[in-house]
Amino acid sequence: MPEISRFFGIIISMYFDEHNPPHFHARYGKDYVAVEIKSLRIIEGRLPPRVLGLIMEWAFQHQKELLNNWELVRKEKPLSKIKPLI
Repeated sequence: MPEISRFFGIIISMYFDEHNPPHFHARYGKDYVAVEIKSLRIIEGRLPPRVLGLIMEWAFQHQKELLNNWELVRKEKPLSKIKPLI
């Protein structure tokens, strides 16, 4: 599970053996969500509202980079790190 970003205790990652639609995973403590990149829709999981807001703000800022990483992960190539939310 390659980590692509980390901020405020949130870990953002993508898995190599993934399925469509293009998405990423975010973990915070024991909770997690899977978020579709294009629509920023939650596919699975739950996070506290404040944490989810931070993730959505970060994802909106980095949608293009997330989609580029999705293409890399589908080809099982190394992923690019994405700047954290500051």
